[in-house]
Formats: sequence, C-alpha cells, structure tokens
Amino acid sequence: MPKYRHVSYLWDEAKAATLDPLGRLVYRSNLLGADLRITNTGGGNTSSKVTDRDPLTGEAVEVLWVKGSGGDLRTAGRGNFASLERKRLESLARGYSSRPDRGLKTVAEDEMVGLFPHCTFNLNPRPASIDTPLHAFLPGRHVDHMHPNAIIAIAASANGERLTQEIFGGKMAWVPWMRPGFELGLAMQRIARERPGIRAIMMGQHGFISWADDDRECYCGTLAWIETAAAYIEGQYAARGGDAAAFGGARHPMLGPELRRTTFAAILPWLRGQLSNDRRLIATVQDDDAILRFVNSADAQRLAQLGTSCPDHFLRTKIRPLYVDWDPRSGELAALKRKLAEGISSYRADYEAYYRRCRRADSPPMRDPSPTVTLIPGLGMIGWGKDKSESRVTAEFYRCAVEVMRGAEAIDRYVALPEQEAFDIEYWALEEAKLRRMPQEKEMARRVVVVVGAGSGIGRETALRLSREGAHVACVDLDGNAALACAEAITAERGQGIGVAGTGLSACGPAVGVPANITDRASIRQALDQVVVAYGGIDSLCVTAGIFVPCDPRGRIPDDTWQLTYAINVSGIYLVADEAARIWREQGLTGSLVIATSANAVVAKRGSIAYDTSKAAANHLVRELAIELAPLVRVNGVAPATVVQGSAMFPRKRIIGSLAKYRIAYREDESTASLTEKLAQFYAERTLTKSPITPGDVAEACVMLVGGKLCKTTGQIIAVDGGLPEAFLR
Repeated sequence: MPKYRHVSYLWDEAKAATLDPLGRLVYRSNLLGADLRITNTGGGNTSSKVTDRDPLTGEAVEVLWVKGSGGDLRTAGRGNFASLERKRLESLARGYSSRPDRGLKTVAEDEMVGLFPHCTFNLNPRPASIDTPLHAFLPGRHVDHMHPNAIIAIAASANGERLTQEIFGGKMAWVPWMRPGFELGLAMQRIARERPGIRAIMMGQHGFISWADDDRECYCGTLAWIETAAAYIEGQYAARGGDAAAFGGARHPMLGPELRRTTFAAILPWLRGQLSNDRRLIATVQDDDAILRFVNSADAQRLAQLGTSCPDHFLRTKIRPLYVDWDPRSGELAALKRKLAEGISSYRADYEAYYRRCRRADSPPMRDPSPTVTLIPGLGMIGWGKDKSESRVTAEFYRCAVEVMRGAEAIDRYVALPEQEAFDIEYWALEEAKLRRMPQEKEMARRVVVVVGAGSGIGRETALRLSREGAHVACVDLDGNAALACAEAITAERGQGIGVAGTGLSACGPAVGVPANITDRASIRQALDQVVVAYGGIDSLCVTAGIFVPCDPRGRIPDDTWQLTYAINVSGIYLVADEAARIWREQGLTGSLVIATSANAVVAKRGSIAYDTSKAAANHLVRELAIELAPLVRVNGVAPATVVQGSAMFPRKRIIGSLAKYRIAYREDESTASLTEKLAQFYAERTLTKSPITPGDVAEACVMLVGGKLCKTTGQIIAVDGGLPEAFLR
C-alpha cells in the first residue's frame, strides 16, 4: 500500500471488487471527498467512462458518468451522478467550436449547458455539472478534478506555470485560468493530444485534473500529485522559518481560550444584529491555531484584501472577507464594536462599488452586500450563512483560502483571481439559476430557539417541532444527558453536515444540547453564552421546565419544597428571561418568549398549593415581562391541563398515587404505560373534548407563538386544556 504524509490512502480493493462500474465511481468519490485536504465540501468532481447498452436499440454506447450539479463527493450516492452519451457530447463540442461567439465572456457557455439534457443517457434526471466537458474530452477512462489547498497554492502563485514545471518535473501540464465549461474542456483536450504522456493538468487559480484508464490508478495518481505538491510546500515553508515566520510573523498576541470565548459571547449577538439587515444569519466561529496564526499576522490585512482565488471559495466567502484592524491587547469591546461597525459600513459601500464596476447588462441583481467572513485579530474568524451548514462551509472555505495563501507565500507570491473574473463567477447566470431553484425556506429558518426543559415531555416535543419548522434548536435541561439526547434526535432527523474546528460548540449542527440549572443565574448565563458561540445569537426562548411536589398526607408542604417550587416555576423563569434580555437588546432583532404555565393557575385544587400558586405567579410574570421586553420581544404563556403521557412530572409512583386518590381501579403489576393511559383518560373525561392532552398538543401552541402567525399577540395565556369550564377566562 502506498504511504503518504499529506493525504490518506483509503482504498480497499476487496470492497471495490464487489462493486459495479457506477458503484466503483461512487466509492472512489466518497474516498476522495472524505479528506478535506483533497477537496472542499461540495467541491471537485469525478467521472468514469463505461460501455453500456442503449435501452432502445441494444447497441453498445460509451457513457460518461460524472458527478452531477450540486452534492458533495463525501456523501454522494448513485443518484448524484449524471449519465451522458459521450458521442453526443462530442457533437456539442463541434457545435461550440463553430460558434463565432464562443469564448469566456459570451453567452455561449451557458447555452451549451442548456443542451446537456439532449445528451442524457437512459433518462437520468440528475442535471449535468458545468464541469462535464472537462471530463468528457480528456482521454482517460477515469478522471478526478480536485481542489486541494496544496495544489491551489501553486495555481494561485505569481509564477504558477514555472513552479508547476519545476515541482512535477514536466509531468503535469498547465492551463491558464478559464471559467469551467467547453472552452476549458477543449483546451485540456488539445494539451492531452499534443502531450500524450501527460496525465494531469494544473488549472490556473483553480485546482487540478488528473486521469487514468484504471480507477484505482486514477485514485492513487490523484493522491500522489497532491502529496508531491504538499511535500514541496512544507519543505519550503520550513526553510523560510515555519509557523513563526508565516504571513510575515506575528503582529498581535493570541488571547487565551477563555477570554476568546467570553469575548465572542459578548460581541456575536450585536454583530449578528448588524449583519442581519435583510435576513437573519447563523454564525460559525473558528479560532484554532491555524486561523489565529493568520489573523494575528503582519500580512493578514494585505492578504485578506487581495481576496480568494479558487472559484469554489468566493462563491461562499464573497470576493474578500471583512478584516477588522483591532488591537486585542486593549481588550476594549467598545472599540471593537466601533471598528466592526465602521468596517461593515465600508465593506458594504465597497461591495456596491464592485458590483457597479463589474456588472454586465444581464447580471442578476446585487445580493446582500454584507460580509460573510469576519476576521478579528486575537479572536479568530466568524463565518456567516443562512443556516449552520452554510456558515460552517463558509468558514471551511475561507480556512482553505488561508492555507492556499500560506502555501503560495511560502513558495512564491500569492495572487488572487482578477476582479472581473471573480464577479463573472459570483454572478454567473447558472449559479443564479441554482439559487432560484432552492426550495422555499421554512417558517423558522434562520432562527435560533432555546428550549429550556427539552430533556423530556413538553420541552422535548417542542424542540422537535421547532426543528421541523426549520429552527436551530438549543436543547437546555438540568439533565445534560437528556438535553444531549434531544439534540441528537433532532440531528438524526435533519442530518448533520461536516463539522469544523472552533470554539465550544461551533462545530454543532441544527441542534445542540446544553446543561443548565435555571435556579442559578451563572449557570443560565453560561448556557446562553454557549448557544451564542454556537450560532451567533438567540431569537426566541421557550421555558417548559417546571416542578410539581404534592402536599404530604396531612395536606402540608415543607418550607424547602415550597421554596424549590417557586425557585423553579417562577424565579427560574425570570432569571432565564432576564439573561436572554441582555442578548436580545444587544442583538436588536425581534424575538419571542413562551412560558409554559398551567390550567391549575386559575383552578384552585386540594393538595397542590405550591404548584398552583407558583403557576398563577408565572401567569402574571408573562404579563409583566411582556411590558418589560416590549417592543422587541413578545411574551406569551401556554397553559395546559394535566399532561400525563410523556411527562417527567408523572413517574410511576405519582401515577399510582393519583389513581388511588381518584379511586381508579388498577393492579400493582400493571405496566406503567397502562397506568399512564388510565390516568390520562380520567383527566380527559373532565374536559369538554374528552381527549387527553399530550406534549405534542402543547408543543403546537408553543410553535405557533414562537412563529409569525400570531406576531401581534403578546401578554396572553393560551389555554391548551381540552376545555375546562372551571378554567374559563374570568
């Protein structure tokens, strides 16, 4: 087995031998995509040329299987690959070559992509990628087009062509920057014909492509080219002083991990509010050694201003990031906010000017001019996106750009893609069409909702329902394991993207589990700060945590139990709301607070005096908080009747006690599920609808109040009690 230091060899021939040709292509693709040193998330593509039978004529035809538009090599399955008849693609190439308007800056490329469906083999619905000609016109039966940082570092060097010749000993050809499409594919075809011994081509500013007639040989060749490039760069990097001398050496000191975390927690909500003018954004923080080495360096500002090189990068990161020239030694948050505000204003003005300079007659409208990457000396990098997955990928891509710059500066001088070329990629009509095809966002997309009490019962069901509406959910509970289990259930349901290094919970997915004791302000603050670092801020909050302790047989309740009931059911809610208010005010975005109270708040009952009066206090707390937090945050309550099924407040012992209290027949050996059903039905019979109240019923009301359907409702208590006449509004 070949040995590599800079990539991982993962091929298992025994496994590959069991697969059909398309299966082997999927296998090779997944192996390549699994290593971010080989290609970035969603980047790169692979192909295989196989002989198949025309489903109508039965004649043998050569079919190009190539990764289709969209998708990611790491997770791609058979359905992610387009299939096209190679003979038809060659006829398209002849038609393109005969066009008088062919070339990089014409509509010809876009029109050719529109003809790809006419080349489809066997009605495959997967759209073909714009990179299809790169694979179709090269001679190898198997082709890999990758975006490794080490390769792009050479491609983005001022003397990239000469370095390619020197590093690879003339075995890799060079093609200058061209936008992907027929022009580039045909240029590569000419190189392969003129130099038949060549098996790889360096693509200026972009990446590389390599091929072979055997798929394992193609895979090994791809790894070998990357290994050669990375080894050369690391040798030169070490010779020039290594990490200490990288990017011109350190200009700023590195703040400690705890200080970075508290600073991020302090500035992220405010920054999110500043950037979320049009639509809300979700953050990903990265502050690992590699990122800190860059943002703290002498050359960071110069290199950041140059922008990125690889087209895959700036489609997410924009042409350049926002670099904030802040001295972390001062530690002044007010100064940092001032510099951020000035930087954002300047960035937007510069982006608008860039759009005006470069736009063409048919360019799509200008997109949000706000930065998607923020670089802060001493702290690190913040990536922004419509959801956690997009912000993680944005951060990953700029991390790749940093590694490209590191490599290029170690061997030569880094150069970015020319501005007009960058614009033509960013505002390419085909990319705009992809954006327009994206499904409509769900109601709570881009929202971060904290559910306190998410470990069980109403809280868990509310967290799951909010997630299904597109929200990012922070599952908070006294039982940290239960909180984590709820977050894992959400993640399993929605899927988890690739995580990236960073502070605290920055590598999380659509949900995160956080432990907290709501009777302890410090614990609440720590939990909410973790959520802020994970997502950038907080939009809404649902508090479903509560406690019920019945009176003893003599009808009394101990003082400590009374105090605990109020500490959780009243004071705890206030502490959570007060700590969240700090974040909401910094963020400046509208939000919602929903508090679970109880029908017992308005119905006097024997044996539950502490619980009932605490819930009455919670009802009034809803009204007080609605006034205190207006107009920024709406505050409402949800008052359910007794919820037995799925409630942590009803362990087996309490259920049996309640059955005995109400003289409901039961057996000691009955299952807990059976006992629960009996008690739930007893409570249901006391309502007008005769139906048990479930955690899902209460969750629906919470979701409705968090969302926009009742956006003018605040200070109200919504009953979810099945119709209890004694609880009717008085």
